[in-house]
Amino acid sequence: MTVPQQFTAFRIHNDDAGYRSGLESIRLDDLAPGEVVIKSAYSSINFKDALAGTGEGKILRRFPLVGGIDVAGHVVASTDAAYKEGDAVLVTGCGLSETRDGGYSEYARLESQWAIPLPAGLSLRESMILGTAGFTAALALLRMVENRQAPDLGPLAVTGATGGVGSLAVDIFSRAGFEVHAVSGKADQADYLKSIGATEVVGRDALSTTRPMESARFGGGLDNVGGPMLASLLAQTAPYGNVASAGLAATHALETTVMPFIIRGVSLLGVASAGTARDIREAVWQHLASDWKPRHLDRICTREVTLEQLHEVFPVMLAGGSLGRTLVRIGGD
Repeated sequence: MTVPQQFTAFRIHNDDAGYRSGLESIRLDDLAPGEVVIKSAYSSINFKDALAGTGEGKILRRFPLVGGIDVAGHVVASTDAAYKEGDAVLVTGCGLSETRDGGYSEYARLESQWAIPLPAGLSLRESMILGTAGFTAALALLRMVENRQAPDLGPLAVTGATGGVGSLAVDIFSRAGFEVHAVSGKADQADYLKSIGATEVVGRDALSTTRPMESARFGGGLDNVGGPMLASLLAQTAPYGNVASAGLAATHALETTVMPFIIRGVSLLGVASAGTARDIREAVWQHLASDWKPRHLDRICTREVTLEQLHEVFPVMLAGGSLGRTLVRIGGD
């Protein structure tokens, strides 16, 4: 298949004319180098994408770049013999929309070392409903179970549960056999959270303690918020439970004590999805396509937009008004 001379991409600039982003007509030679060229089918919108697209966060390391930290599509050209025309592949993170051009483009050029063959059990559309958010949630679970997390330790708490990572974590953890308690300040979304796998939905006040230790309420959990909520979750985690830290929706700061660690043996695990090694990436995606595949992807995908509609979604997401996942349809399956 021949790549057209020009195609549409959502590009971000920061120069003498200021910080700006929008749709442009570009050429393949405008994209960062890579061994694999794909015709993009889908991408997604993550909090990081909203920060980059509006300039509210310092995400991009160079300019101009195409936005979008996720992309999935079919190979149209490759100089790596491991990939041939027609292969379905996906990439999440790995420098997209940070140090190299990302997925908000009709065609994307990728480094083959990070292109993951679409695993059996997932469609391209499903892979991007998951995207970085689902990968992050599953990576958190992988880290926890590798550190001996088990359902009999107690329920897993998920903070920021109505967001993309949170929603998918609720579903993934439930699918993996854990009881899940969703922590959210959006009381009106309790039915949504229960419909995707939460056994209980609790308000933010459940994690409002300022004491260094509390009665053990959770077996562990995933925190997407940071700050006092993470400190409180640590203080309420059962002996030898694990808490994975994956976000900072409230703050990057963490004021806590060593008490949960030295008295209960609680572990605080970092989850850095962007720089995950390839062998771990492949293992996570195999789980997501099989035993950890969420049961409610279509319910979690609450909105589907085009490249032209990106600017409508970014401010809503940054203001905390989004629910679940927003899929970006570029070429479709």
